[in-house]
Amino acid sequence: MNLNDKTVVVTGGARGIGKALGQAFSDQGARVVIADILAEETAETAAAISGLAVTCDVSREENVQHLVTAVEKTYGPIDLFCSNAGICRGEPSHSASAPNTVWQACWDIHVMAHVYAARAVLPSMLERGEGYFVQMASAAGLLSQIGDAAYSASKHATVGFAESLSITHGDDGIKISVVCPQYVATPMLGYSENEDSDQFPGVISPIELARTVVEGIEAEKFLILPHPDVAKFIQHKTADYDRWLGGMRKLRRNILSEIGSTRLEEMHKLI
Repeated sequence: MNLNDKTVVVTGGARGIGKALGQAFSDQGARVVIADILAEETAETAAAISGLAVTCDVSREENVQHLVTAVEKTYGPIDLFCSNAGICRGEPSHSASAPNTVWQACWDIHVMAHVYAARAVLPSMLERGEGYFVQMASAAGLLSQIGDAAYSASKHATVGFAESLSITHGDDGIKISVVCPQYVATPMLGYSENEDSDQFPGVISPIELARTVVEGIEAEKFLILPHPDVAKFIQHKTADYDRWLGGMRKLRRNILSEIGSTRLEEMHKLI
């Protein structure tokens, strides 16, 4: 897809990855809508790219419907919907120790928010015979995130829903990309806005990720991997699942030995 003169929605767009995506899409000539639960930052980010700001809690279907209605009234049909909003809460101890509220929030934001977006815009896209969904998953959706079962399980579901959209509607002119990065220098990892990410190998900036996403959209690739090594890791996993699990257990032991926890803000420095 050529993004010039397209209407693009980015959820979770106020800061971090979403902010970088909004800027990158705008740089390509798109009309960008920034949607986020953070009202003030949403307005600031949208204003910086002359876009539309819509306060939206993507875990609530009525909010997503309101978002789509607001965009269509302002710009007309949505060409590309980028479901980027996400959370990462970790787990207190064992893999099932996160409370139900955390599991439900991960499910609502990483899965149902994507479903709500599809429900709201697919009918119009199908009628026109064209449309694009970009869904932010994670390498955890293909592999796994040590120390956060709720995140990993819901991101696997993100990938699964993206596959279903592509299988069901690829022949209808609907394009799907699912983005599966590893570590990105965002507040989720403890980075402040525009902080240098070069100090730790494997950590990329939101701007680098956004550049890769734009390239993937232009090529209409289903699987976008901002960290190319993830392709190799997937091959290792599928070639010998038991060996891969053993390697992941060893990695977890090493992390615990080094820092004593699996807190994301510290763990990424060792990987």
